[in-house]
Amino acid sequence: MENTHYITSDVLSIELIQQIISNQTKLALSEEAQLNIDKCREYLDQKMAANDDPVYGINTGFGSLYNVKISTENLTKLQENLMKSHACGTGDEVPHEIVKIMLLLKIQSLSYGYSGVQLKTVERLIDFYNCDVLPIVYTQGSLGASGDLSPLAHLCLPLIAEGEVYYDGFRQPAAKVLNKMGWEPITLQSKEGLALLNGTQFMSSYGVYVLIKAMKLSWFSDLIGAISLEGFDGRKEPFNELIHLIRPHKGQIITAQRMLEFLEDSQIVAQPKKHVQDPYSFRCIPQVHGASKDSIDYAKKVIKTEINSVTDNPNIFIESDVIVSGGNFHGQPLALALDFLGIALAELGSISERRTYQLISGLRGLPAFLVDNPGLNSGFMIPQYTAASIVSQNKQLATPASIDSIVSSNGQEDHVSMGANSATKCLKIVENLERILAIELMNASQAIEYRRPLQSSEFIETFLKSYRAEVPLVKEDRILHYDIENSIAFLNSFMLDESIFE
Repeated sequence: MENTHYITSDVLSIELIQQIISNQTKLALSEEAQLNIDKCREYLDQKMAANDDPVYGINTGFGSLYNVKISTENLTKLQENLMKSHACGTGDEVPHEIVKIMLLLKIQSLSYGYSGVQLKTVERLIDFYNCDVLPIVYTQGSLGASGDLSPLAHLCLPLIAEGEVYYDGFRQPAAKVLNKMGWEPITLQSKEGLALLNGTQFMSSYGVYVLIKAMKLSWFSDLIGAISLEGFDGRKEPFNELIHLIRPHKGQIITAQRMLEFLEDSQIVAQPKKHVQDPYSFRCIPQVHGASKDSIDYAKKVIKTEINSVTDNPNIFIESDVIVSGGNFHGQPLALALDFLGIALAELGSISERRTYQLISGLRGLPAFLVDNPGLNSGFMIPQYTAASIVSQNKQLATPASIDSIVSSNGQEDHVSMGANSATKCLKIVENLERILAIELMNASQAIEYRRPLQSSEFIETFLKSYRAEVPLVKEDRILHYDIENSIAFLNSFMLDESIFE
């Protein structure tokens, strides 16, 4: 089939997920994945038929109820009860884009053949994905330790015709949509509910979504920083590779090289300067932006490992003839990485706002607040307030969630990661960063007009020409809310070379 991604054991990368989402690619199981799923399920059925011993989550209760043995005739009821009882989510709905990634990652994890699910269960999840039948999932309810139990319960309830889905433009009961599509509810077999609910796909999906935005905004931070430097009549010497080769952090070197590329053949940066050096928010762009790049790269490695892993429990190992109960569902690696990522993104916003502040301060020949007739016009006075308030919120959101833990399940789950809170906070931080950068772009593009008739680099001038088609120059006061929103939309719509995601 054209435009189809076949689920295999090959490594699933952030870049591949980006392509699958962007191209609206359909999913299908490879023969390898189908075989893995069938073999594991067949092994589990044979094992259960030949052995009546209690095996956690398969013929026992869950959590602190692990010692309660469940009779064979009640195993389907056990799994359905698990799904229903754990659907305790509340708060905001998870964005549709992230729900779709959750489906993809849950399908990927189940396809490896260590979870014991039925083939038709995974195929139905693929049906949901391909037909845009998106379960309603809530942001609050996961401790990020025994998997993302509550969010994944809501994700998988529609399999048994429970819960709600978003389909055909509105929210509706899952049972109604299944009937419309001609899909019979899945009859869950032993262990299936636990396989569906255990896992880190809520945290991982937020991580993937934030990473895709973060890599794009990291690039924009450099570009908008370069435009601000031009507007501020800054110097390019701090980007000389000699400085960075003697402190060779990867992100720092990449940032300095990128800044020089953006500024290549600029008349503004080449003109004689009256000042010897620039404030840190300009001079230390490679060091600050670069450190955030390295942090993003670390988070990317952790999340890439996670999305190519099996994170439910217990796990079934056919070749070793053993079913092992462990803790791969614990979200600690993600919790730490997402907290780190959030801090790194908050810092990109923090230094961006400082550049905005410098630009409106009436320095280096720029008018106060970047507008003619300051006093009569307030110009860009208040957008800086807005950026400052968002930066302050990001500082609060960047407080790590992973340092917290609350005992649950009657003491059985006595250390939890709180990675789900890390994930939802991280999304808010990256969305805030986008707004902060949009405000800096407004200011930087305004400031550079006061350097005319000198021209910046060809690349920057081309970029600004596209931007000016959406957000005109401010000549006198107007409602700047619309400029901020149009600037955000411009950044979202601007197509970037996919190499920035590598």
